[in-house]
Amino acid sequence: MDGIGRVREGLSQIRQAVVPPNLTVFEMVQGSWLTQAMYAASKLGIFDALAGGPATADDIARRVGADPGATFRLMRALAGNSLLKQDRDGRFALTRLGDALRSDAPGSMAPMLQFVGHPKHWEHWGQLLYSVQTGKTSAEMLRGMPIFEYLETDRDLAEVFNNAMTAVSAMAIETLMPAYDFTRFRTIVDVGGGHGALLAAVLQQATDAEGVLFDLPSVVAGAGSVLDAAGVSDRITVTGGSFFEAVPEGGDAYLLKTIIHDWDEDSALVILRNIRKAIDPAGTLALIEMVLPEGTAHHPGMLLDLEMLVAAGGRERTGAQYADLLARAGFRQTRVVSTAGPMSLVEAVPVHD
Repeated sequence: MDGIGRVREGLSQIRQAVVPPNLTVFEMVQGSWLTQAMYAASKLGIFDALAGGPATADDIARRVGADPGATFRLMRALAGNSLLKQDRDGRFALTRLGDALRSDAPGSMAPMLQFVGHPKHWEHWGQLLYSVQTGKTSAEMLRGMPIFEYLETDRDLAEVFNNAMTAVSAMAIETLMPAYDFTRFRTIVDVGGGHGALLAAVLQQATDAEGVLFDLPSVVAGAGSVLDAAGVSDRITVTGGSFFEAVPEGGDAYLLKTIIHDWDEDSALVILRNIRKAIDPAGTLALIEMVLPEGTAHHPGMLLDLEMLVAAGGRERTGAQYADLLARAGFRQTRVVSTAGPMSLVEAVPVHD
């Protein structure tokens, strides 16, 4: 467990010792309400509207086109949960937490919030009971097809999802780059790399390397602006395709950020075995995932595991479970690199007969 995790675990134990259990449980039950309050404020643009300084609820309501009384009640609830603060003159202002939900904030969590709070995603979690009873995804039950197939048919949800994944990449990048050295690689292939935010950051560190961004054609079509902004477009080849069929060959490093956790064992093995066929014999595979601790220590991956249950059909795994999965695909896990955030890097190399 990292330092932040230990602090959170300690505070949680203190709270459980001094707060009546029914009160603690009541506040936990209200968690879904707070998520929707945050989502509504983000969708309306309230956090952005407060970026210029304190304002009354009436003023914010006029700016975002909402009912003044309801806007006040929403902002008061957010202030009561440390996302906003109310000054003595009645005006509201952003707190440090609320500032992280501005759409233009560095490392903004607004895209993730807008995915988690999206009405269709909300429906998936509303059927968690079905997923626990059957072991099947509620997303497929509701949409009539696996979630990634459905995203190809729903432009709005797909855009929200892809933006959220880019935001997660930003969080992962911030903690991953100081923890792992990519400069020893020549050709770095980002499999399922989305809009290329992670690969761009890696190539900014590994200035002598070339990159290959690989994902579905509809996904990599949105990568241009990300790569241009990072100044690495001239060193990246963008390729569309399915990692269930094949991946680009010849890389000495293959990155997969939060890809393997999306899939069940059989599907994950297909992806990893395709990489095993393509990777340089002396290459390195790097899986960036929320590696679960052994036992039940507090970790955000525990709830993310339930997201996999209701939506994608995959699962979060411990380091030992990743080692076993990789071995079955022809790799040997060499280490698990912790970062300052919730993500870890699982490093592996191909096994030769």
